[in-house]
Amino acid sequence: MTRTLLVNARIATMRGGRYSIIDDAAMRMQDGRIEWIGPARSLAPRPGGGGEEAFDAQGALVTPGLVDCHTHLVYAGDRAADFEMRLAGASYADIARAGGGIVSTVKATRAASNAELRAVSAKRLEALMAEGVTTVEIKSGYGLDVENELRCLRIARSLAADHRVSICTTLLGAHALPPEFAGRADDYIDAVCTQMIPRAAAEGLASAVDAFCETIAFSNAQVRRVFEAARAHGLAVKLHADQLSDSGGASLAAQFGALSADHLEHAGEEGVASLAAAATVAVLLPGAYYFLRETKAPPVELLREHGVPMAIATDCNPGTSPSTSLLTMMNMACTLFRLTPEEALAGATCHGAAALGLHDRGTLEVGKRADFAVWDVESPAHLAWQIAGLRPSVIFFDGKRRS
Repeated sequence: MTRTLLVNARIATMRGGRYSIIDDAAMRMQDGRIEWIGPARSLAPRPGGGGEEAFDAQGALVTPGLVDCHTHLVYAGDRAADFEMRLAGASYADIARAGGGIVSTVKATRAASNAELRAVSAKRLEALMAEGVTTVEIKSGYGLDVENELRCLRIARSLAADHRVSICTTLLGAHALPPEFAGRADDYIDAVCTQMIPRAAAEGLASAVDAFCETIAFSNAQVRRVFEAARAHGLAVKLHADQLSDSGGASLAAQFGALSADHLEHAGEEGVASLAAAATVAVLLPGAYYFLRETKAPPVELLREHGVPMAIATDCNPGTSPSTSLLTMMNMACTLFRLTPEEALAGATCHGAAALGLHDRGTLEVGKRADFAVWDVESPAHLAWQIAGLRPSVIFFDGKRRS
């Protein structure tokens, strides 16, 4: 039985998406869960006595462990050449014709051995963990055939074996059309629905299914088929929605009770209202917005007005957001999307957890997981204010000190 007592802390509990700071706070943990939290003056001796390990935060700020709820960590190769071409004025189609784009990542990922793919993915995961991330979602999407999609999910799951972090896996078979299915998008969706999803569910490799609903990817009708297959196999759904156009993705996600709708730059009021009614989380991805030099930001005011929770994630991927810094995404969410620092921290904690359907973390309160980070900063706003270089001094995962 593991018992730990945190003392001399300023705890930002993030209950209700607010800082909700407790000054001169203490937090008692047992077997990875919080059993008491509050002002130190109210801390009573443990009933029945019994030893516990004490950790003195020395007045530092404590927040819930960060949650990165949208990543594509498992891939091989890079897209630096695409970056150069885009800066020189090349279009998405130009890049694809030159052998770049997602097809190049699929080719590199398929060619990589399991060991190679796991090694490069582990480095990205470790960079996230160093910034206080304790829960990560990892999507597939760069295999684009049954065996390679499942292989990527297995590699993602395997990373939890030697990294003290929670990993949620999502099947993103409907990410793009693989070259061998050129001109046969419906046939590919058939494979996703009748082969990928059933096998991922049967082997316990994914907890959710995602899709890219966009003019350059898959139609509403095709995504609907994917979601119906996911539902038939007991898997939750998520959606890359309305990133490049208002294609009705937000409304489609809401119709299926999606955990989250992600990107949303072009979502309109009807779509936002549907997300609110479905209690679907909006996941904002400022890294892709910045990298692609987009000019239309997500409808943050509409999301606020309708009470839609806003999560923040890295969208770590080789083509549009090659970043492993969730703290930088918090800064971008504030500077580019005009979120408040409090909203940004909520987006990387409690709302990020909700976007994964995880209600046992993201806030610091009795009964929740004892995942938290200790920061040597003056206030929670510093986490979004500083652009680079900030790291927690200590991270606790499942009630035990990680670093």
